[in-house]
Amino acid sequence: MFLPINNNEMKERGWNQVDFVLVTGDAYVDHPSFGTSIISRVLESFGYKIGILSQPDWSNVDAFKEFGRPRLGFLVNSGNVDSMVNHYSVFKHRRKNDYYSPGGKAGRRPDRAVIVYSNRIREAYKDVPIIIGGLEASLRRFGHYDYWDNKVRRSILMDSRADILIYGMGEKASVEIAEALDSGIEAHDISWIRGTCVRIKNSGLYEEPDDILLPAFEDICKSKEAYCHSFAKQYRSNDPIVGRRIIESYPGGMNVVQNPPQPPLERDELDRVYSLPYMRDYHPSYERDGGVPAIKEVKFSITSNRGCFGGCSFCAITYHQGREVRSRSLESIVNEAKIISQLPDFKGYIHDVGGPTANFRNPSCSKQLEHGMCQKKDCLYPKPCNQLQVDHSDYIRVLDAVRSLPGIKKVFIRSGIRFDYMMADKDKSFMERLCKYHVSGILKVAPEHVSPQVLSKMHKPSIEVFDKFCKRYENTNRKLRKEQYMVPYFISSHPGSTLDDAIDLALYLKKTGFVPDQVQDFYPTPGTLSTCMYYAEMDPFTMEHIYVAKDLEEKKMQRALMHFNKKENRNTVIKALNKAGRKDLIPVLLGRRNG
Repeated sequence: MFLPINNNEMKERGWNQVDFVLVTGDAYVDHPSFGTSIISRVLESFGYKIGILSQPDWSNVDAFKEFGRPRLGFLVNSGNVDSMVNHYSVFKHRRKNDYYSPGGKAGRRPDRAVIVYSNRIREAYKDVPIIIGGLEASLRRFGHYDYWDNKVRRSILMDSRADILIYGMGEKASVEIAEALDSGIEAHDISWIRGTCVRIKNSGLYEEPDDILLPAFEDICKSKEAYCHSFAKQYRSNDPIVGRRIIESYPGGMNVVQNPPQPPLERDELDRVYSLPYMRDYHPSYERDGGVPAIKEVKFSITSNRGCFGGCSFCAITYHQGREVRSRSLESIVNEAKIISQLPDFKGYIHDVGGPTANFRNPSCSKQLEHGMCQKKDCLYPKPCNQLQVDHSDYIRVLDAVRSLPGIKKVFIRSGIRFDYMMADKDKSFMERLCKYHVSGILKVAPEHVSPQVLSKMHKPSIEVFDKFCKRYENTNRKLRKEQYMVPYFISSHPGSTLDDAIDLALYLKKTGFVPDQVQDFYPTPGTLSTCMYYAEMDPFTMEHIYVAKDLEEKKMQRALMHFNKKENRNTVIKALNKAGRKDLIPVLLGRRNG
């Protein structure tokens, strides 16, 4: 049964009041790929009554009174995707579709949804506890550069006027907050829970010797150097073992205080989360609108792990889920596959068994379990650490077990495969099994660029590693007599990428025959190392200057070079080559008649 989405459905359950109203910017989809569904089901499993207020009319305060005043408080998120990313392209053009809304129609949520929803709730119920979470809140927990306003904005806690912010994966923190509220503790006194941020007046009264003091908000607004120092401190303390309490001060004596991260859910805890009674579909009320498009990509997919020690600079997972990898048991994954196989519209194909990085199943090394993730060293960049434990055997067992179930024809892997991790494995059997059983004709991988200086800013391996992977993939398919291809993903205009670097990428694409179907422009979203580089134009760890393409014309040139073969890009490519003093390459990329 779906959780109630309005007062009538609440009354049908015999409830007069819910414990929590969960307000979300997405349509209500009860599937474990959606944060709203996970948090609501986890709280339900602990005996709490949850009402889902999905995409309320933010212009009308009465819309937030649908369930009446909740007994314990409101939980607020913007949905699975940041509301600003959901609404705007990298060129700040308004998007026409919203795949997390009924019928895929845009306009059902406000910009900066967490702030707008929270302030409407505060209008409706002046003193009700408000707890914000999800990606939008998590990545804005401190002062941060905002690409859409092109300025440093303060913590979302300050603008939303919420009582508590949950960052990262919020199952444990949500339950601990619920228990504290249920015991009668006031929301403003719940200041100790790991994985949360709170506002405290004059926090100096409570400072401890090992607390980390960030540069004041006023300072990071004035100084990009101070901004970098702040980011570096946050980044290096985002670990449950080595992490410490972090304090950022604001004018008037107010402080945002971040408690250390929650430990990641261990295997039995993850198994429990994914065994809850999800309906695995959108609420039936959306049927008249054509359903919710976002379910199509995940309905027949299985999340097998969390966290990623890959450490890509442009990825928010490091700051949100963390670098510590944990995975579900084989039995748990098989049980979910059995449930999926019984769904009425299942056609025999499991679309994915993976996570942030599909082929990570275990922690990166044994030292990490005791001492935490290394603060000044990556697991895979610039090359795999000698302590890294590379092993695909457990993942192979999982895939084989799911593939052998009755009614399942194929099990594909669509989430990211970390190719440098594969190449570091001395056992070469995973490549053959991947090609033989788990590629749906096309394998998607992400080398991201070819330039050494750009890849170094991305914290990605050299292009030579990718080339070796491509060769092995090609040879394996030839051996298996399979006609399967590869689609690589590349990013244009990433910090560090000059016009010359973009030209090198275009020449590589021309030489290899890789012409990407889609081009991904670098999008400066809160919480990533790359966004810090974009704003500050320097590396926050070394303070070295970094070239950043911020001019719209140059960004379009770098993008066009990646699609040099398209007729509509011809003039832009010629302009780019002339600007770079590489007129000699016009016939190489575009043909002789343009020379």
